[in-house]
Amino acid sequence: MPVRKVIPIAVVQEGEGGLYAAHQKIYPRSVRGLFARWRWAMVWLTQLVFYGLPWLEWGQRQAVLFDLGARRFYIFGLVLYPQDLIYLTGLLVVSALALFLFTAVAGRLWCGYACPQTVYTEMFLWVEQKIEGSRIARMRLDKGSFSLEKLLKKGLKHGVWLGIAVWTGFTFVGYFTSVRELGMAFLQARMDSWEVFWVFFYGFATYGNAGFMREQVCKYMCPYARFQGAMFDRDTLIVSYDALRGEPRGLRAKGSDARAQGLGDCVACGLCVQVCPTGIDIRDGLQYECIGCGLCIDACNTMMDRLATPRGLIRYATQNSMAARWSPRQVVRRVMRPRVLLYTGVLALLCGGLLASLVLRTPLKVDVVRDRASLARITEGGQLENVYRLQIMNATEQTQHYRIQASGLADLNVSPAEPVAVEAAQSRWVAVRLQLPYGSIPAGSHTVFFEVSSEDGRVRVSEKAVFLVPR
Repeated sequence: MPVRKVIPIAVVQEGEGGLYAAHQKIYPRSVRGLFARWRWAMVWLTQLVFYGLPWLEWGQRQAVLFDLGARRFYIFGLVLYPQDLIYLTGLLVVSALALFLFTAVAGRLWCGYACPQTVYTEMFLWVEQKIEGSRIARMRLDKGSFSLEKLLKKGLKHGVWLGIAVWTGFTFVGYFTSVRELGMAFLQARMDSWEVFWVFFYGFATYGNAGFMREQVCKYMCPYARFQGAMFDRDTLIVSYDALRGEPRGLRAKGSDARAQGLGDCVACGLCVQVCPTGIDIRDGLQYECIGCGLCIDACNTMMDRLATPRGLIRYATQNSMAARWSPRQVVRRVMRPRVLLYTGVLALLCGGLLASLVLRTPLKVDVVRDRASLARITEGGQLENVYRLQIMNATEQTQHYRIQASGLADLNVSPAEPVAVEAAQSRWVAVRLQLPYGSIPAGSHTVFFEVSSEDGRVRVSEKAVFLVPR
């Protein structure tokens, strides 16, 4: 008789634990230092660009406007059409390759300094600190009972948060609708329903992500945190704790000899944990939650200065350099490894090709569509006629006159023969008739070419079409 294997099942009582731990709010401590200044420099830079760009004018229009209704995209002097989607593809490829490059060199630089989630969390946290006070004061306020002070502080904080969020949503929509017209419509309460939806949807997302979810977006929702490890190697600069120098941890008096006491340089003050936006302890090693912001470096350096101990207990370093105790020069030399040089070379080629294509692009686009109602017909004058519709897109900032010609067959007549006017940054459909003497060419389909050129002859576009001769 086979012996049955009994697997005991442990019953978890309420309050003893479970599969999921309740979320504990993180109260990041403010810190000063080099990396904190870099973070705020990026906050200012990104938000000056984001909030200010829609208000810049270029001639008589908004400098940057993605007019989805008219299917035109204005970027300073460029006027792009849906047919220019290749440039968006190129931009996405360049952005992805740049992310690979920066990650291979120094880890999650994007996450720590320029990601919108990081930037807006930093802004909302600054508002929280100014209104509710320091880390200890905020913790005490949240744990305290309801009071008038708590109501006023919380109400003011959320009011400012909502103001920033709504303004952010308004600015976002201002990239797709003229921001000045949108502002007047907002003040007069006559905004389009879709504009209202996107202003408040984007504002609500900003308010929720930066005000409440914060590090949870980075830890649980952002896919980059999951696959970043595939782009790291042992020569990638990451925020690292020097365990050989810091361990064992322990308190000591200022100026005392830690080694004589059998201690490392780490005094277990916990500042590196208190300033971390995601609440991790960098002393436990590399973790996917680390966004590489460097605030723990600033906090640790501050404590090392107080103890008259050399800085760098926590620093940007590579795993190989920490193990082999390399000098800074050796670290930099190894960072510029073949993988990084390859990424840099490919990125430079792509950027150069994309810029050259934009500079050399023809500011005229032509689409040829056959008239499906009448493929071929014989006119009263005995001419065989095919009718086409040409969409002529003027990608310049001035009204242009274009001449339409056709080639590919002998005795081919084009109507209209006079130039066609197309307004600045507009498109126009033009009915074009091609005529041949009946019987001059055999039945079947024959290749012809439409040539559309500006009156000054500087711009010329040729498009292929088919001339049909019935049997």
